[in-house]
Amino acid sequence: MKYGHFDDDAREYVITTPKTPLPWINYLGNQEFFSLISNTCGGYSFCKDAKLLRITRYRYNNIPYDNNGKYFYIKDGDTIWNPGWQPTKTTLDEYECRHGLGYSKFKGVKNGVEANVLTFVPMNDRCEISRIRIKNTTSTAKELKLFSYVEWCLWNADDDERNFQRNLSTGEVEVIDSAIFHKTEYRERRNHFAVYSVNTKVDGFDTSRESFLGPYNGNDTPDVVTNGACTNSIASGWSPVAVHQINITLAPGEEKSFVFVLGYIENDENDKWESPGVIKKDLAWEMLDRYKTDEQVDKAFDILVDYWKSLLSKYHVKSSNDKVDRMVNIWNQYQCMVTFNMSRSASYYESGIGRGMGFRDSCQDLLGFVHLIPDRARARIIDIASTQFQDGSAYHQYQPLTKKGNADIGSGFNDDPLWLIAGTSAYIRETGDDSILDEMVPFDNDESVATPLMNHLKRSFDYIVNHKGPHNLPLIGRADWNDCLNLNCFSAHPGESFQTFGPSEGPVAESVFIAGMFVKYGEEYAQLCELKGDKAEAEYARCEVQKMYDAVLKDGWDGEWFIRAYDAYSHKVGSKECEEGQIFIEPQGFCVLAGIGVKEGLAKKAMDSVKERLDTKYGIMILQPAYTKYHLELGEVSSYPPGYKENAGIFCHNNPWVSIAETVLGDGDRAFEIYKKTCPAYIEDISEIHCTEPYVYSQMVAGKDAKFFGQGKNSWLTGTAAWTFTDISQYILGVYPTLNGLQINPCVPDGFGDFDLDRTYRGVNYHIHVSNPSNVQKGVSKMTVDGKDVEGNVIPFDASAKDVTVNVVMG
Repeated sequence: MKYGHFDDDAREYVITTPKTPLPWINYLGNQEFFSLISNTCGGYSFCKDAKLLRITRYRYNNIPYDNNGKYFYIKDGDTIWNPGWQPTKTTLDEYECRHGLGYSKFKGVKNGVEANVLTFVPMNDRCEISRIRIKNTTSTAKELKLFSYVEWCLWNADDDERNFQRNLSTGEVEVIDSAIFHKTEYRERRNHFAVYSVNTKVDGFDTSRESFLGPYNGNDTPDVVTNGACTNSIASGWSPVAVHQINITLAPGEEKSFVFVLGYIENDENDKWESPGVIKKDLAWEMLDRYKTDEQVDKAFDILVDYWKSLLSKYHVKSSNDKVDRMVNIWNQYQCMVTFNMSRSASYYESGIGRGMGFRDSCQDLLGFVHLIPDRARARIIDIASTQFQDGSAYHQYQPLTKKGNADIGSGFNDDPLWLIAGTSAYIRETGDDSILDEMVPFDNDESVATPLMNHLKRSFDYIVNHKGPHNLPLIGRADWNDCLNLNCFSAHPGESFQTFGPSEGPVAESVFIAGMFVKYGEEYAQLCELKGDKAEAEYARCEVQKMYDAVLKDGWDGEWFIRAYDAYSHKVGSKECEEGQIFIEPQGFCVLAGIGVKEGLAKKAMDSVKERLDTKYGIMILQPAYTKYHLELGEVSSYPPGYKENAGIFCHNNPWVSIAETVLGDGDRAFEIYKKTCPAYIEDISEIHCTEPYVYSQMVAGKDAKFFGQGKNSWLTGTAAWTFTDISQYILGVYPTLNGLQINPCVPDGFGDFDLDRTYRGVNYHIHVSNPSNVQKGVSKMTVDGKDVEGNVIPFDASAKDVTVNVVMG
């Protein structure tokens, strides 16, 4: 069943009931200030770093779902309700939530009162705007009371939820007119504060949570709202909040508008105070002045809408398939932006406290984002490379605020180095900007040992060359892409990390998956070497790639599919010799997309094995048969119940690898079939089964062994977004950026039909028409560029051109 519908013209998903299976959220913000907001107004905000600069509080693992947000309470006589339904959960006469690109809208109607809330983060400002319009649709006057509510987080979200003996004594606020300032710890090491204000005179306020809620009450029954009057409390320790009370009189048909601004301010360290103990607020007043009127809010909102309209025009398809167009043109690219901004740090499933930015994650996110804002992609590559060690390995994670590596996790995930090559190659293929390779980049953020980025890539490449096991396959270290395949750690007791306990980086356990990566990105490294004129290094790289290719065929092939790995005893993992976990998806997808076994006929066998052994109606499972007991030598992968996560779940992230692999083999039907099974627009009708948002990808869907087969988990922040966009945009629709220009090589299903595609590439707008008169699945028989025949299927790049018309005939 559905809980809403797509509005493609508005670029919105419209939720028509608040009782979705799980909270369905949206992300606000693009640069430094971010908010997560659910379809019932739950969520939280932070600036730059979800751990260190958390502005509002959220309660994870909560009962009921989605506990805490930015709420508006309306008191109409004895009836109290919220436009977004939560937290009072009063039955509404009408409800609607519209999640758009960087904004959300809410409509609630109760007893003739209509409330409309627009919430967004304006471009290039550190604040969130919430405008609420309240209208009396009855024939009699209405006396209403409006209450706002946010609960402040005491900055460090990790410390906030644990260090109660300190935190319950630190909360401080200032109140001036309609502005409530959160200044906890401002006197000490901090030069930043937050503010929540409204553009009208208030009839009361509260800053003490206990005063607002009352003892033992939850957000659903605040004493202040029930009693209809704020207490004007000033928080001192305990839990500071920000509450405004506005008394409203509405004539029949009358509407009033109120603009609330939640902002973050940093002062100069040497200019923090107006007077002793009083924070300097000049920057806050300037911010609030920018959004005092409806006209100012409308202008800021229009700028945001126009920004996304322009951004999404860089890749736009028009086909006979509205679901493909919807995902490609709107939601998949939007999710790519969010994953680029957040990596895996802050969602409703990632608390924003521990992981920070992932090295591997951020490099993969670049693949789906780089065409949108190349300059930001360039800066991200430098940030990522700066956490690398001199031997080519890297911190597995780093904090976005400090750009420092996460020492708690450390390094030893041996696929990480190759992802740096992947991200850098994607950037240069997209932009042509090879100057990034000359950029001086430190190791471990130590500028004294900075070298050109090209040297970082060489060390990434050589790290694999220098870390091979007995079968001349890459050592896996703590883990490869599958963090839960821990072949060296031997975690036997609770509390021992699966990834970091024990030897962690033994000299024997090997990864066939990393071998596939090495063949794929080793060739891309060789091409970058040629681009820089280093033919000797390119020859060396290709020689090493060939050695790896041969090693995979010799010791990585199991007869019908590629094995997954060799464990610490040199026993096969992912082999027909295994009792459980006989076949894994990762090496099948990545080895074939890298071209391994294609000419030998092995790639087709591997894909057939995937279809026979791993495929389900909801997607391709990560392994089969599921592990039913804990394997000490394998680690976390065998710790999950069968069908969940890495133990035979449907990991959406690597389904696109198999789809791409099928395009390498020219099977458009199968490639598109795989694409559809995890694509949100195609599974919207089973939202009661899938549970997560029907407009974005989830990390995982429960596999056939699970009790809740088909149920999604961990939506939004997943490499699925970037890889699926890469799959559909570069391989199925077939517009692939090379170092020399755009290659047009679609691989589409039977009956897909003709399509038109606009693609901005290196500042040139390409208008591409693909016709398929013979209804083939792959192959280009003719291509013309501005009316002239072109040999092959790569459009010669001409930087002087502005608009280029391309006609492609498949056949």
